[in-house]
Amino acid sequence: MPQRPTSPPQLFYNGKVDYFDLQRLGGLLSHLKKSLKDDLASKANIIIDPAEIQASSMDDLDEDEESGAAQRPFGAAVGGALARPSWLSSPTLGRANRFLSTAAVSLMTPRRPLSQPEKVKVRTLAVEQRTEDDIEGSHGNDGLLLGRPMEESEQPIADKSLLEIVDGIVMMYNLSVHQQLGKMVVVSDDVHEYAVALKDTEEKIARCPAKRADILDELQKSQKVFSEKLNHLSRRLAWINATIYSKEKMLDVYWLLCVCIRTIEHADNTGSLFAFAPEFYLNVAMNAYSALKNYFSPANSMEELPGYEETLTQLAAILAKHFADPRIVGTDIKDSLMQALASYVCYPQSLRAVERIPEEQRVAMMRNLLAPYEQRPWAQTNWILVRLWRGCGFGYRYTRLPHLLKTKPEDANLPSLQKPCPSLLLQRHMAELLSVDKEMAASFLNSVLNQLNWAFSEFIGMIQEIQQAAERPERNFVDTRQLKVCATCFDLSVSLLRVLEMTVTLVPEIFLDWTRPSAELLLRRLAQLLNQVLNRVTAEKNLFDRVVNLRLPGLESVDHYPILVAVTGILVRVLVDGDRQG
Repeated sequence: MPQRPTSPPQLFYNGKVDYFDLQRLGGLLSHLKKSLKDDLASKANIIIDPAEIQASSMDDLDEDEESGAAQRPFGAAVGGALARPSWLSSPTLGRANRFLSTAAVSLMTPRRPLSQPEKVKVRTLAVEQRTEDDIEGSHGNDGLLLGRPMEESEQPIADKSLLEIVDGIVMMYNLSVHQQLGKMVVVSDDVHEYAVALKDTEEKIARCPAKRADILDELQKSQKVFSEKLNHLSRRLAWINATIYSKEKMLDVYWLLCVCIRTIEHADNTGSLFAFAPEFYLNVAMNAYSALKNYFSPANSMEELPGYEETLTQLAAILAKHFADPRIVGTDIKDSLMQALASYVCYPQSLRAVERIPEEQRVAMMRNLLAPYEQRPWAQTNWILVRLWRGCGFGYRYTRLPHLLKTKPEDANLPSLQKPCPSLLLQRHMAELLSVDKEMAASFLNSVLNQLNWAFSEFIGMIQEIQQAAERPERNFVDTRQLKVCATCFDLSVSLLRVLEMTVTLVPEIFLDWTRPSAELLLRRLAQLLNQVLNRVTAEKNLFDRVVNLRLPGLESVDHYPILVAVTGILVRVLVDGDRQG
């Protein structure tokens, strides 16, 4: 395994590297220069040129209008497609070519030792304006390494232009490589589909009566088409596995993942200056892990990669810390981090990696997950808590709902279709936090109850509309989007009930110890909501029952079982623990 370099954090704020208009973790670069200028001076001995601050202030006049563009999704969720950024234009490509020329010249210069950083005034330079001294440095100038933070150890770097090449490699992976890797996966899916179709056709041929020569002829034509297509796709898949999803390419992507992890860790050590780091480093870390897990052939096992478990734990620590990091302000990158963590806890191996991170970080992660749900993306947070509980709840050990077992899932590799793998360790942290911090426990449970009331009310309102539409002659015109939203509200209601079940199981005194100021009120609210759910769900031939019996496409998950067993789990724990406490 080749040595894994890292991009020093000063590259992100010393102005020596042009990141075009790529979004930073802390928001717009002009805003960061103004708000963190004192931190740059004290931590990195860098003073931003006042003229540049003044120029950026003029740009901020249009900041409100451009905020939507600034928050655009540069990297999608784990495994998702990447959007084409607006900076990919001919002038930008021209600047990139000039950068490569400059880097090639600087590679031939001898290495120079780093000098102690001095407080200097800097101004961002475009690629075409830089000289060799701006890259390699001279006469006490650190070049690309100008502004080394106090936390970073002083280590000589061979050729500083190599740092910018590594930085460009990470940028290019985020721009196009991950998307291309994902496109090739569909070939494997096509091979599987044609193989199933061919097998099904051959079985039909075997069952076809001899007197139905017309049907047999059509089946044999289909068999020939499927066989030829399968042969063509199999050859293509073999070529892809040998050239694109090879062991060597897997090691390259793994190397890139390790580079991003080390870079994020180093940038994180700079404190507030972490906000200058470009978003694409976090995106590449998440997407590279997704590619290693989902794209490469099973013949190339991830477990065989050198230092794999340690790398998995390092990535777990990054996700656990930064999904709620106040230094990260971009909505899209925050959503991607949340989704990556949600996916991480669904698989046993990555969940164990989360359990291996230091206890202080685990407790901090659980504290962030238990923060009140208002004013934040609570659905993903709740889903993470549910996955930590799934396998321990009442009637909650299933992978798929019992009434769906006979149907084939569209993608068995989805995180939601993984076998239950609860985390008793993280559950213990949750119990300790809610037991000790009574104020946090009350605010958390009030927010869960508020969201449950909203989600279930929305669900009931939607099934009323669906039932009315289904009874009309034009039933085929039921809005499929409405069906999807309705199913989502139902799933949210069930997951919120499961979090309540987990809470009342782990920390029953929150509801039952009436020496707590909020216990009686919480128990009363819980009872009211459970009564509302039972009244709507259990009555025979009521609205819920009629909609379930319609078996509309998109409402497959809407059934009596998942919501009734969740309510039963809560009631059982309240009755059992209430009897124990008298």
